[in-house]
Amino acid sequence: MSNSSSVSEFLLLAFADTRELQLLHFALFLGIYLAALLGNSLILTAVACDHRLHTPMYFFLLNLALLDLGCISTTLPKAMANALWDTKTISYQGCVAQVLFIVFFFDAEYSLLTVMAYDRYVAICKPLHYGSLLGSRACAQMAAAAWGSGFLNAVLHTAITFSLPLCQGNAVDLFFCEIPQILKLSCSGAYLREVGALVFSVSLVFGCFVFIVVSYVQILRAVLRMPSSQGRHKAFSTCLPHLAVVSLFLSTGIFAYLKPPSISSPSLDLVVAFLYSVLPPAVNPLIYSMRNTEIKHAVRKLFEYIFLQQK
Repeated sequence: MSNSSSVSEFLLLAFADTRELQLLHFALFLGIYLAALLGNSLILTAVACDHRLHTPMYFFLLNLALLDLGCISTTLPKAMANALWDTKTISYQGCVAQVLFIVFFFDAEYSLLTVMAYDRYVAICKPLHYGSLLGSRACAQMAAAAWGSGFLNAVLHTAITFSLPLCQGNAVDLFFCEIPQILKLSCSGAYLREVGALVFSVSLVFGCFVFIVVSYVQILRAVLRMPSSQGRHKAFSTCLPHLAVVSLFLSTGIFAYLKPPSISSPSLDLVVAFLYSVLPPAVNPLIYSMRNTEIKHAVRKLFEYIFLQQK
């Protein structure tokens, strides 16, 4: 993946110029990162250790927690290191790796959220066929398809992006490397290859979005036909966390990439990038555990076990 412009490193955008604010940002990022690690690790451990959570919904939730750990670990540690050591640089290879893993984890997460919408649709609209449509083999295949599609898409976009000659310097206007920022540095007209690949990816994203919307329209119709208010409440309670995660994921991403150019500025772009790259992985564990008694019970049992082991 050589580049004719011979760029050896990129300059990332700093959150602050003064040393005191840099250290403050480091402490803030460290707290958010540790909270995300703890929350997602607790969900991973709880689902893996509690046999009552060995169901399709929680299997997909386990995969979501893994992807969230990958998402936040791709961007935040480098930002923390730069803030701590008062530097802005990232190597060319490091930038390539960031782009590869960001596209991989975000694409795989979006695909997985689409699969999770299908899981909720089958559970509520076709409960008698749930076991046959979402057996362990089918769940493993759908999860593997989500991870695999994300990886293939990431390799494609990363290879095309970093094959372009760079003529506009090496300053990236974000705290991490991403495709739109690298395209801004490419020579005029050279980015058209990547634009073609992006159009294809946007089409797939839109297709997944339509699938999620149609699934929830069918779910809503099925829930409203339920005679029992208790049944309706239970159905809504299993769907609301997923719907909240999808809404957070899409709203931050859409605002980041489709906001009007008239309101764009480096500081706003920095805040928006922080929101869509850091907020969902950090908040998702809280969303899924807030109203989920099974997750709460499993985490409580996990802490009790750890406490008893220390006695």
